Amino acid sequence: PSRGLGDVYKRQIRIFGFYFNNTQKESYMGTYIEGDRDFEEIPSLSAKALRINLNKRIYGTFSEIGAGQETVRYFFRAGGASGTIAKAVSAYDKNFSDALYGAEKDGRYVTEGRLKKMLTHEIKLLEERLPREKYPDKLFFTYANTVTTIDFAKRYKGHGWVGIRFQTEPEGGYNDIILHIRFHQIETRAQQETLGKLGVNLIHSAFYKADKPHSIIRYLYDHIDKDLIEIDMINFSGPKFATVDNRLMSLQLIKNGMTEAVMFDAQGNNLLPAEELYKKNILTIRGSFRPVANVNIDMLERSLELFLKEKGVEKDNTEVIFEITLSNLLASGELDEQDFMDRARILSSLGYKVLISNFKEYYRLAEYFSNYTKAQMGMVMGADNLIAIFKEEYYTHLSGGILEAFGKLFYRDIKIYLYPMRDKDTGQIITSNNIQVPPRMKELYKFFKFNEKVVDIHNYDAKNLEIRSRDIVQKIKNGEDGWQSSLPQGVAEMIETYGYFGWKKK
Repeated sequence: PSRGLGDVYKRQIRIFGFYFNNTQKESYMGTYIEGDRDFEEIPSLSAKALRINLNKRIYGTFSEIGAGQETVRYFFRAGGASGTIAKAVSAYDKNFSDALYGAEKDGRYVTEGRLKKMLTHEIKLLEERLPREKYPDKLFFTYANTVTTIDFAKRYKGHGWVGIRFQTEPEGGYNDIILHIRFHQIETRAQQETLGKLGVNLIHSAFYKADKPHSIIRYLYDHIDKDLIEIDMINFSGPKFATVDNRLMSLQLIKNGMTEAVMFDAQGNNLLPAEELYKKNILTIRGSFRPVANVNIDMLERSLELFLKEKGVEKDNTEVIFEITLSNLLASGELDEQDFMDRARILSSLGYKVLISNFKEYYRLAEYFSNYTKAQMGMVMGADNLIAIFKEEYYTHLSGGILEAFGKLFYRDIKIYLYPMRDKDTGQIITSNNIQVPPRMKELYKFFKFNEKVVDIHNYDAKNLEIRSRDIVQKIKNGEDGWQSSLPQGVAEMIETYGYFGWKKK
C-alpha cells in the first residue's frame, strides 16, 4: 500500500490494540519492519517468565535489596520456577547485607560497587554448591538489584542499580549487563512494580536477545512507560559483548528517549553523571567537535585559567566537560554512529570527559547540572553562540519566553566565558563590548554584562580565529592537505590512520 494507507492501518492498530501475527501484519499493512516495537508482538511479562522457567538449561539466583522481591515474584507466579530458581534472597537489614556481601567503605548500599559485589558473591556460591558434574548443561545466572524507593517526604524519588551476570554456553565465561535507574513515580508500590517489570525484561533479553545488544535496550521498556523510569547508564561486558562499545549503547539511551544525558571518560567507560558531577565545579564547552580543533582547545584552556581564579573553585574539585547535543549529531537528518564514534575516540585520546545530551538550549544544560551541584558553573562560548542565545525564536515553547530561559540559565552563580570572533566582512574582533544582539535584547544583555555574567577571554591565540571545523572536514573529505596544523597534536594522525570523517588520501 501507499505510505498514506500504511499510516492509516498503523493508527488503527494503535487505537484498537489489535494483535496480528507477522504474516497478518504484512498482509494488512505491507509496512511491517522486524524489530519495530510499535507493531512487533510483545510477549507478556508472565510469558517471558514462563519461557525462562521452561528452559531446562537456565538456572540461577535472585538477590534483591531495598525494594522487595519484585522481579522473582513474576517467576514464582508463572509456574515451573523450581527449574529456574536455585535461591532467592532479600537482605533488607544492613547487618545481614554486610554479612553476605561485605561492608562498603563509604557506608552506602545503593552503588554500582555494591551491585557488583552481589553478582560476584552469588555466582561464586552457584559454582561452589552446584557441581558441574551434576549440572553439565546448565547456563548459570544471577540477577541482582540494590534500590532505594521514594522517601516518605517525597523529596527524593529514588534510584538504584540493576544487573545480571549470565552464561550463554555451559562452563563458558560470564557476561554482565549493568544499568542505573531513576524513578519518576511518586508511590513506592508503583516503583516496586516497575522495577519488577524491568527485571523480567532484563533477564529475558539477556538469554534471548544477547546477539542484539541494541535491541536489549529497547526491550527493557516492554510494558513500561518511558515516563515512569529513566535508565541513565548501561554497561555490557563479557565474551558475548566483546565487540560492544558502551559509548554507542549510551547513545541509544538518548536516541530512544530513555534519558536526557550520558557521560563517558577518557578510556571510553560509561559514567554515572550524578556521581561524577556531585558537588563539583563544572566548566563545559559545547560544540560539534567534528573534529576538535586548536580553537576548541584554546577556548577551553583559556577559560579554565579564568575559572580557577573564581572564589571557591579548586582544580581538584572541578570537572571539565566537552558536551555534544543530540541535535548536533542529527544535523544530517540521521544518526551516524560511525561519525559519533570518530568524534568520541578523538576527544577520549585527548583525555577529556564527554557528555552527550538532549539539551538543545543552554538553559536546559544549566538546569541539568544544577540537579547535582550548587558549586560554580561556567560555560565556554564563541561570540556567535552568545548572539544566537539572545534570539527570541528559540524560546517560543516557553510560557515566559526568553526571560524564563535566561532566568533558568543565570539564576545561580554561572558565568559565560566568551571567546572572540573575527567579523568576516570588516575584520573587526567581536568581544562582549561590541557584540550586536537583537535590538529588543540590548537592555537584557547589558544587565548580564554589568553583573559580570559574561567574561571576555583576552589571552587567546589570534590565529585560531580563522579556524572553521566545516572547512577542515571538507578538506578531509576531498583528500587535501593543509588542515593538519589546525588540529591538536596527534589528532591528524588518528584521522589519517583510521580514515575518520571520510579521509582518503589522494
